[in-house]
Formats: sequence, structure tokens, C-alpha cells
Amino acid sequence: MPSALNPSLQRTSTDVAIIGGGPAGLMAAEVLATQGASVVLYDAMPSVGRKFLMAGKGGMNLTHAEPEAAFLGRYGARAAQIAPMLAGFGPQALRDWVHGLGIETFVGSSGRVFPTDMKAAPMLRAWLHRLRESGVQFHMRHRWLGWEDGAQGGAQHRAPHGLRFATPSGEVCVQARAVVLALGGASWARLGSDGTWVPRLAERGVDIAPLRPANCGFDVAWSEGFAERFAGTPVKPAAIALTDRDGQPHARQGEFVISTTGIEGSLVYALSAPIRDRIEADGSAVIHLDLLPSHSAEQVSAEVSHPRGARSLSSHLQSRLGITGVKAGLLRECLSKDAMYDPGTLAVSLKALPLRLLRARPIDEVISSAGGVRFEAMDEGLMLRALPGVFCAGEMLDWEAPTGGYLLTACFASGRTAAQGAAAYLKQA
Repeated sequence: MPSALNPSLQRTSTDVAIIGGGPAGLMAAEVLATQGASVVLYDAMPSVGRKFLMAGKGGMNLTHAEPEAAFLGRYGARAAQIAPMLAGFGPQALRDWVHGLGIETFVGSSGRVFPTDMKAAPMLRAWLHRLRESGVQFHMRHRWLGWEDGAQGGAQHRAPHGLRFATPSGEVCVQARAVVLALGGASWARLGSDGTWVPRLAERGVDIAPLRPANCGFDVAWSEGFAERFAGTPVKPAAIALTDRDGQPHARQGEFVISTTGIEGSLVYALSAPIRDRIEADGSAVIHLDLLPSHSAEQVSAEVSHPRGARSLSSHLQSRLGITGVKAGLLRECLSKDAMYDPGTLAVSLKALPLRLLRARPIDEVISSAGGVRFEAMDEGLMLRALPGVFCAGEMLDWEAPTGGYLLTACFASGRTAAQGAAAYLKQA
């Protein structure tokens, strides 16, 4: 093997180097340490789990208690690849594991599972204590730079991987018999997921799907007055319907929020994948808002057509259907004056108000990202076919899921799968 190794670099070695201190990387560290491997975890940030802690600020949604088939369906086109991971470490196994850390959980009214105190920090502290007790070493402020030239492992001789890291005290090189990459996607770069790993793997022949926004808001060409008045206002209850680029209908009920630039919130995130895909295919996407999901179309038509006498249209809609505030504003924003005063058009619009979405929000500000290392580029143990001894886990894989605990569950499960693959690889060395 050609060598251009720098003898002046500070060098160290380990059985397994794990790069990335989110849930997937930490789970991989735990599994490997319990199997007797020497494990060192590296992260570019000053501490691990930063995105995990941020996600828990509004209540740490760990997983979901819905039936297995419905749960698996949340992973869309990648459900078949996610299924084996969840079979080994699914929602109930995750809850049991959390209980083992001394953290109790409960199922909320929506089926979402939370720690009893709703916080991420106590769980992370307990987990890190257990990892350190098992011998896992942590090296923070170590930013992965790629491989030392000529020092990536090989399938024939299982040579160690030479990994370069930038640190506050200079560059270091780590020789690792196996590597687990858990580097995240490209959302929330300030918390560590910046997508800089993409070209480093691509240049080694790894097939990577482009990183795209997921669980994201979308831009709308609001009038200045509407955005100024209603930004930050929730729209509830409501439903959104759209037809995806394959002609399949999608519909979901819940609530969303008007933003300065468009719409966001849980209802929008639940449908963000088909909306994003439609925008990419057509340049924009038209969704239809049901502003009265508890009313039938016939009920709405009857109420709209009821004689209003001397009352204004606004007063009529408020008294007959409770349409006021932001919902009334949406009608005025999206309909012409003639359409507003035509009872038939107005009734239809209250149940299916067309709203054109122009683009997804920038990837760095969204909850998660889609795309990443394609499953076809890995074996069943998540080892890269182009780089034997290198395993990938977490959000850097090519999958996506809505919020509701699905993201975290698959990150934990993939970390466990990658660790089991790495353990098997080490035994064959």
C-alpha cells in the first residue's frame, strides 16, 4: 500500500473509533463496549448530544406507541431497510432501555412517548455515566478531517484506518481497526450536523443521495399585511390535503403555524416529504386547507348559504361557522373578492382552500434532513462496501421520518445495528 504518512503527527490507536456523539454514536459505543472492544468516541463539539438536548427542550419525545405496522410505515420508501433494525431495537425495546437508565416514561394522549419529567438532560447524564463506567473514552473538539493518505483499511488485509482530526492543540491521527460514522445530516450545523462528511465519503466511492430538508416549513408569497398581522399564529383545527407527484393523495389533520415567510408546525412537518418532492418536480406545490375539518361539506354549504340579512360576510361566517381571526385572514389572502362573495365558491374553499407553497426552508434551519449514504452502498450490518471496516448510522443514512419519536427510534436502532456489524468485523480480523 502506498504511504505518505506524516511521522510528526500525534498518534494513538483503538479497536473502534466512533465519530459523532449523537444518539446513534452513543448507542454504538455502548453496544461495542459491552462486547469488550476498546472504544473511543470523537465529536467536533465541546460536548456530546447537543442536538439531542435541543430536541428535548420542548419535551423529549423518545418514540411512539402506535401499532408496529403503522410505526414502520412512517419510514416511507425506506421502511424495508429500517424494518430489520427496528426488529432488533424497536419502540418497546427503547423504552425498556431508557427504564434501565433509571428514567421512567409515559405515553401521551397522542401516542407519543416521553420521559416522566419531559427532559433530555437527566437521561443523557445517566447514559454518559454508564458509558464511562463501561470504559468508553470521549474526546471532544475533535473535528474529523478524513483519512490519512494511504491509511484507509482494506478488505484483504484488514489494515487499520488512519483517521485525521483537527483539535485545539493541532492535528492528530487515530489508528482504528473499525470505524463507526454517526455524523448526522445537514440540519442545525451549529450543533454539529453540517454535512461536511459528504465529499469525504463520495471521493472514496460511497454512493450518497443529496441531502435535502425534511420536517420543514415552506415559503408562501404572503402579502405584507397578512404576514405582519398573523406571523406566529396557530391555525387549528385544520387539515391539509395534497396529491403527490405519483398521483397519490395525502391528508392529515392537526394544526400548523403561520410564519413570516410561510407555514410551519407539526401538521406541515407530517406532510413535508410529499410537499418537498412535489416542489422539486413541479417548481411549486398546491396544498388544500380544510379550515373546518369537523364539518361536512354539506354542513358548510348550508351555513354559508343561510340568509345573512344586513350582517357583513365576516359577521355571518363568525356566527354560523366560527370563522374568525387567522382563518378569516387566510380566506381573504387566498380568494378574490368575487370568490369571497360567491356562496358556492366560498363553501368549497372553506373545505379546500388552495395555497401555493414555493420552496422548503433552508436545510440548516429545519428539524432533520433526508438523503445521505444509500443503503445499497452498505451491507446488512451497515458497513460501507467501498470501505471495509467503516460503518454508518443515524441521520447520515438515506432515510427520513416525521416527528413523533420516529427519528430518534431509528437513530438508536441504526447505531445498535452498526455496532453489531463492527463487533462481527473485529472478530473476523
